[in-house]
Amino acid sequence: MDITSVFGSKVFGDSVMRERLPSEIYEVFRLCVSKRQPLDIVTANVIASAMKDWAIENGATHYTHWFQPMTGMTAEKHDSFIAPDRETGGAITEFSGKQLIKGEPDASSFPSGGLRATFEARGYTSWDPTSYAFIKENTLCIPTAFCSYSGEALDKKTPLLRSMEAINDAVSDIMELIGRKCESVEIMVGPEQEYFLVDRAAFKKRRDLIFTGRTLFGAQPPKGQELEDHYFGAIRPRVMQYMRTLDEELWKLGVYAKTEHNEAAPSQHELAPVYSAANVAVDHNQITMEMMKRVAAKFDLACLLHEKPFDGVNGSGKHVNWSIHTDNTGNVFKAGENPRENVVFLLFVCAMICAVDDYQDLLRISCSSVGNDRRLGGNEAPPAIISIFLGDDLENVFDSISGSADYVKHDRKQMETGVHVLPQFRRDSADRNRTSPFAFTGNKFEFRMPGSSFSVADAVTVLNTIMADTLCKFAEKLKALLSKENDVRKCVEALIKEEYTKHRRIVFNGNNYSPEWVKLAHERGLLDLPSTADSLPCLVSEKNVALYARQKIFTESELRSRLEIYLENYCKMVNIEAATMISMAQKEIIPAVEKYIKEICQTGRLKKELSGDIPTDYEEKTAKLLTEKIVNADRYVHDLEKALESAKKKSEAQSAARAYRDKVIPLMAKLRRECDEAEIHVAREFWPFPTYGELLFSF
Repeated sequence: MDITSVFGSKVFGDSVMRERLPSEIYEVFRLCVSKRQPLDIVTANVIASAMKDWAIENGATHYTHWFQPMTGMTAEKHDSFIAPDRETGGAITEFSGKQLIKGEPDASSFPSGGLRATFEARGYTSWDPTSYAFIKENTLCIPTAFCSYSGEALDKKTPLLRSMEAINDAVSDIMELIGRKCESVEIMVGPEQEYFLVDRAAFKKRRDLIFTGRTLFGAQPPKGQELEDHYFGAIRPRVMQYMRTLDEELWKLGVYAKTEHNEAAPSQHELAPVYSAANVAVDHNQITMEMMKRVAAKFDLACLLHEKPFDGVNGSGKHVNWSIHTDNTGNVFKAGENPRENVVFLLFVCAMICAVDDYQDLLRISCSSVGNDRRLGGNEAPPAIISIFLGDDLENVFDSISGSADYVKHDRKQMETGVHVLPQFRRDSADRNRTSPFAFTGNKFEFRMPGSSFSVADAVTVLNTIMADTLCKFAEKLKALLSKENDVRKCVEALIKEEYTKHRRIVFNGNNYSPEWVKLAHERGLLDLPSTADSLPCLVSEKNVALYARQKIFTESELRSRLEIYLENYCKMVNIEAATMISMAQKEIIPAVEKYIKEICQTGRLKKELSGDIPTDYEEKTAKLLTEKIVNADRYVHDLEKALESAKKKSEAQSAARAYRDKVIPLMAKLRRECDEAEIHVAREFWPFPTYGELLFSF
């Protein structure tokens, strides 16, 4: 297969537009995108006509405004290109600029958090020309933003686009201030996507996987990931076929699928793309998650994107790599040979440190969910306490500027392997810290807390916004310093000294899993928000409402609506999980255990009938143990039912979330413990659904 000829073949991209659009129309389009200006209807009509012709030539019969509502997934309403030919009574195809620019889906059933009443159904989708249209199946998908009748954002793309404008302006302003004026700013994002693959037939036999995406029950198998033999191991043939097909489908859609490998847990894998502009990276990750599930079905597999589908092994995250590029400097986080003298690098890294320290709560909220609460804090997932890893060398640079240490320049050393035939290369200035939530990794920052199923838009919007705001503050302080001192370097170092000293508490290069770090973090005054229910109320704190208003990302009503949506989603997810557990325990597990108890009791009786000398210790002991387990399980089922009813009656969302966290989730853990212990003692032929061993090692 010729990758270059396949790549982007289903995308109405730049090369297609250059070929199909009149040159003057193409130039108007590019200018509108670069200058962030709306398209006029004449230009839109020409683009729509060319887009329709291209789509039909490539097998499309329908078009849809493809958008990203607050469900975290994508949404689409399909319309065909067909229209009546009034003269002949036949049919023609048409697609106008108006249809390209604006859609009007029914907004009543999407989460709004009170931004509109249920009877107020109208919503609008608006074409996002910065992300290319593409063909999926037989439908032309047009990336769009989604807003209410009164203009409030009902999606994840609109705030993202707002945040991109905010950071564009902030970076441009401060670069001009330090004599590095730039014409363009681009936020580059690369989301590493982890996932599990399980046999589809086994998946269909587990209602917990079907309804919740994770296993609510499951005893640990004899082997898990303790041998560390799956990580980067040889990829199984069926999985390899899946990966190759997935790559091809993604390449057709313009997604730069690059790296794939086995992850740490059995049946766990990762896909990482080449970095793209933030908005495109977000769209591409949504496409990637959808295609992962679609392609899996072709190989009789099921793709699990839950953050913790299996207890006892690694969960799945989505590491979000984030950097800033300008036309005259390139990557502002590229240190160069002498980072101590790199003014741009030092200024932007310091701004990132300050931004993360000031808005720890917003970063925590951007990766908050029921599933991620189960993942954070173990098995290589970062803890819920936010900190930044810089590495010793870079920390020394900032400590020297702040005056707390002397600067010691460390040249990059040759890697010594003791094998002379191996090629010579320099080792990196810092090792990797896999426990850090937010790490500097050479020329970018890597935010490791988001979960596998998350939309990248939330994390990127927060990063863009907090960095934009911090740069604005830095610009004001630099102006004041430069009014007294003409030396830019001295002014920048004075600013860094002040700000780094104030925010140094967020920097930690050690083991984030250690109890000592938790104690130290508390002593430093860092936030500890262990659960989603703890973190979400921070969204509407005074400082956060003010931040989003300053940067024009969210109005207060938009923020409060999101709080309601997130709290409601948390409660609904826990409720679905608990209800599924109750159903599985009552209809599958307890009857299966009872059936096995009956079997061993009958066996014991037959032994006694045959001879009183035949021991029945095993049957008696096992029947007693399993009876105790199902009695306890039955009690926890009834307790869980009562807790669910009580939580549902809470009229206030935060109170309901706390009830689910404090009452429902602990009872779910108790019910699971009893059932998992029963599974260990029940013969396999009696257990009602596939076990962990069968799910993780079946193919």
